[in-house]
Amino acid sequence: MPSFRDHNLRRRAIIIHSIREFFVSRGFLEVETPQRIPANALEEHIEPLRSDGLFLHTSPEVCMKRLLCRGHGRIFQICRCWRGNERGARHVPEFTMLEWYRADSDYLDLMRDCEELLRWVFAACQENGQLFSRQERETDLNRPWPRITVQEAFRRFALSDPLTCIENGLYEEILVSRIEPALAELGVPVILMDYPAEMAALARLKPDDPTVAERFELYAGGLELANGFSELTDPAEQRARFEEANRRRSQAGLAPLPLPAPFLDELAAMPPAAGIALGVDRLVMLLCGAKRIDDVVAFTPEEL
Repeated sequence: MPSFRDHNLRRRAIIIHSIREFFVSRGFLEVETPQRIPANALEEHIEPLRSDGLFLHTSPEVCMKRLLCRGHGRIFQICRCWRGNERGARHVPEFTMLEWYRADSDYLDLMRDCEELLRWVFAACQENGQLFSRQERETDLNRPWPRITVQEAFRRFALSDPLTCIENGLYEEILVSRIEPALAELGVPVILMDYPAEMAALARLKPDDPTVAERFELYAGGLELANGFSELTDPAEQRARFEEANRRRSQAGLAPLPLPAPFLDELAAMPPAAGIALGVDRLVMLLCGAKRIDDVVAFTPEEL
């Protein structure tokens, strides 16, 4: 008899095929960018893996944004990515990422993309008889998706303030222990939006409120699926954020990482744009009703 994982590999193929159909139907160009690069976009909590003097990309972000700068206005990519020190029920060091970018757009456009994409893929699974009824009951993709600010979520579900939690080094702990379980209980996908400026990453700040960034994360079925934002296009500000990430790495006893110089050199040419990364393995977990990432990949690291 085929195992749970065997069934999920078939479902995974349907899901990836439907993702491609979705973006092609909307005029996006599928691109492929190098997976071994001199430098990634710096985030102090993401550890890149080295490969013969280069780094395996932690995301195709920097190269895809350079394509935006060169006039490619709607692009997507499904690719393998690598991150060190990542192994758990929802993490493997080598995983599959979907990223898409759209010029003359902002993070609100990406939120609509997410709703349309997940419903499209959900429908493809249903048409192929590949959706667990249990998952239909737990996460209803067709009901309206709440949009909750980080400030509202911390006050509502943890009776706390996100800035205070950041200052006390408790933000991630509260997010994982209080906020994410509360979002899962809502029974529908949830968009957690408007992150504090201190957590802007590569997002631009809101023009009318620079204390928050135009960044959001998509949660569904207890899983963090995607991270998107309106893009920062100021090279000086982006360089400063990368340098701050290296400063924090040094404080944590980690080696500083090189800056992606060609990306910074081209960034000023980027039009107003928005981009997002979505974990394909986690999307497969959601639609297959899997509790572990091990159940939706062909091989785990331990099996190699």
